[in-house]
Amino acid sequence: MNEKTMQTADTGTVDIIAREKQAVEDLIAMRAITAENAVFSRTVGGFVSLEYNGKTYPRVAIHRCFPHSDPTHYISVRLPDNDGKEIGLIEDITTLSQDTQTMLQEQMELRYFSPKILKIYDIKAEYGYSYWDVLTDRGRCRFTARMGGNSVYSIGPDRYLVNDLDGNRFEIVNISALSAKEIKKLDIFI
Repeated sequence: MNEKTMQTADTGTVDIIAREKQAVEDLIAMRAITAENAVFSRTVGGFVSLEYNGKTYPRVAIHRCFPHSDPTHYISVRLPDNDGKEIGLIEDITTLSQDTQTMLQEQMELRYFSPKILKIYDIKAEYGYSYWDVLTDRGRCRFTARMGGNSVYSIGPDRYLVNDLDGNRFEIVNISALSAKEIKKLDIFI
């Protein structure tokens, strides 16, 4: 290999390293989305689009970083595809216009839809599954969940989330508000 070929190879290696370094910096960069640098709009299909720092995103997905403990802070705005690359972060949704807040809240209510369990009529356990018959704030409901540690879990003091087989979430807002008989039915889960 002559000297010119070696210099070209070294330059190519430096370029690759620079591109990889920039890619890593892009991945870990914190990009704040504010009322000053972003405009959210409703799409014809009922989704949300975003204009941010001179770039238009025809559709975005809205995620809460702390969905149960802090629902109005640290709202992640992501691309809607499978890997959901983050575009930026809204530190506090209440700093945005009322129309924007309403639009983003609607999107998050769809994403985090979880009926509140008000009464437990029955829970039966059979063959590794539990069969629930409950009253929610959306009406009476029957669903099936897997037995084990990931179907029912605590999300705060006296608050629990129940995941059914279909990926639906149900929230027990205050376990203390249930009767002793209802709490007894939950004993194997909590």
